[in-house]
Amino acid sequence: MKREFPRHPIVGVGGVVIHRDRVLLVRRGREPMKGEWSIPGGALELGETLQDAVRRELREETGLDVEPTRILLVLDRILKYGRRVKYHYVIVDFACRLKGGRLTPASDVLDARWVPREELPRYHLTDQALRLILQAFNRRRKIP
Repeated sequence: MKREFPRHPIVGVGGVVIHRDRVLLVRRGREPMKGEWSIPGGALELGETLQDAVRRELREETGLDVEPTRILLVLDRILKYGRRVKYHYVIVDFACRLKGGRLTPASDVLDARWVPREELPRYHLTDQALRLILQAFNRRRKIP
């Protein structure tokens, strides 16, 4: 299915990974949001579960192995070009636990890095992504 001007919404997944008080961010290598920093993730493939898609996408984009632990948010991302829908994603974002691997930007990302909470403003994340990351940091601190 084509991503630009699709006939139907595309299901996407994202993984919020916090490890040692830092969050994993990627710089997108293609549209939508090319060149912008965001939560790693991508599109669900036919026959794939949401959890398997998160594992695959994060491994492909960052070289890391993760385990999705819970759904944090389900959202629509709809970008229009005039009256036409240029992109329409239904995204399921998961909290993920780091299992292993070595951080290596790959696939369709330009860069990947661990970012401390206090440095998040430098990355010009969308309001929604920033709220989600801060929510994940706050939930993590409440868990004994």
